[in-house]
Amino acid sequence: MDEATPLLVIVDAANVVGSVPDGWWRDRRGAAERLRDRLAADGVPGRAGPVEIVLVVEGAARGVEPVPGVRVESAGRSGDDHMVELVERAAGRACLVVTADRELRRRVTELGADVAGPRTVRP
Repeated sequence: MDEATPLLVIVDAANVVGSVPDGWWRDRRGAAERLRDRLAADGVPGRAGPVEIVLVVEGAARGVEPVPGVRVESAGRSGDDHMVELVERAAGRACLVVTADRELRRRVTELGADVAGPRTVRP
């Protein structure tokens, strides 16, 4: 692993947004945009060094635009499958997947990624 390569942080937008009952279901896209903006402003608390943040959106949140510091990828079908593919493409690179989804956590850890829960990026 190249020490100069930033940590790849893949954020499961639907799972993180859905972790707090704050009315997100009334505007899924707006909730994903607020998460994107918080990630752009705050990064990943507790992580030293550079990070590359990828926010994976699906369903009603598709089409959220990227901003400086946060790449946004719209999953064509399954957000979980898309995140697994991102981890596979990052083989050999330090990778952190932010989700509480047990099955997704299992799948990405089998590929060598670390996992963290939604509170990692939610206030």
